[in-house]
Amino acid sequence: MSITMDAIREARERLQPVIERTPLDYSQTLSQLTGNHIYLKLENMQRTGSFKIRGAYNKISTLAKKERTAGVIAASAGNHAQGVAYAARMLGIPCVIVMPEAASLSKVEATRGYGAQIVLYGQSYDDAYAKACELKDDTGMTFIHAFDDERIIAGQGTLGLELMEQLPDLDAVIVPIGGGGLIAGIAIAAKAVNPAVQIFGVEASGAACFRTSLDRHELTSLHSVSTIADGIAVKRPGALPWETVRQMVDDVWLVEEEDIARAMVLLLERSKVLSEGAGAAAVAGVMRGNLPWRGKKVAIVLSGGNVDVMLLSRIIEHGLVAAGRHARFVTMVPDLPGSLATLVTAVAQAGANIVSIEHHRLGQALVLGQVEVELAAETRNEAHIQELCDRFRALGYEFQMR
Repeated sequence: MSITMDAIREARERLQPVIERTPLDYSQTLSQLTGNHIYLKLENMQRTGSFKIRGAYNKISTLAKKERTAGVIAASAGNHAQGVAYAARMLGIPCVIVMPEAASLSKVEATRGYGAQIVLYGQSYDDAYAKACELKDDTGMTFIHAFDDERIIAGQGTLGLELMEQLPDLDAVIVPIGGGGLIAGIAIAAKAVNPAVQIFGVEASGAACFRTSLDRHELTSLHSVSTIADGIAVKRPGALPWETVRQMVDDVWLVEEEDIARAMVLLLERSKVLSEGAGAAAVAGVMRGNLPWRGKKVAIVLSGGNVDVMLLSRIIEHGLVAAGRHARFVTMVPDLPGSLATLVTAVAQAGANIVSIEHHRLGQALVLGQVEVELAAETRNEAHIQELCDRFRALGYEFQMR
């Protein structure tokens, strides 16, 4: 294997004055939920808000003088962009970042704030990557790959070293996967310290390039990707990470969008931790019950916390619905005094809180003497929603949930 422990240790020496040694925080909530001892590796508290500064600085700080003078260019959905821009500014190197047109506004502005020139291009990381390669050829700038590079992987591997130092008897590490640089670095470092430690990766089902490649036993490119976890929305695994994952990663799990949204909400509400979708995907993998045992010490890597507030607002709403914390009902009631009061009383008796209520007398589906009522309520969980449904049925209401 070309990425050695010596390379990771050298990376740690370079990074020591630059990065934070992020906390490993015990999660009572996730521990109770899974029957294991769950720890969160809070890379959302890292400089630039994600682990990416580790690989970016390790790579850029080792460039030859000619490469530095030419400047650096990279493609990224956001986190690698900030890591490269921050490292380039620290080292006084010109920097261009190509980002997808739909990249998070907060990530674009943060990257620009670190002094990078921004080029917005395409709909995905892979589109931005192709454009960055084109610009590299035109300008002669030095390309800094987000994950398919030995020094990038070695830099990310320093996270694995930290984990094993913070919790030497760790049984497993759960890592989100995009292009694979993070999980490859962690697997090399963690298994060098303790070969028995297990490494599990988590992908969004809408961007399952590693799971697909593993199932087909060959590197496979997806036709398209779609996920709220933009940090892991990659069509094709990196060639270097792919070899490491095949040899050293114990399994790769898939999670759905609802799982990721629910995990983000849980982290905010119970752990007071802001995680972007990529980091929350790893938590979602554990929440789905994928851990094959109980009573083990497990670290989950929260890879970053850079999330646009507008997107966060939508994700929270989505996560609340997925967790049974919000429900919307549409029903018909007689157009008579007291009918609406009967419906509202049923909600109150169930202990739910009405967020909004609308009633309409006009509509193609309505008949004379009926009123359509659309009611949104805050609920505790799925069982609470079921209690509301049972009360409505007992009162004779026919309803739909939206």
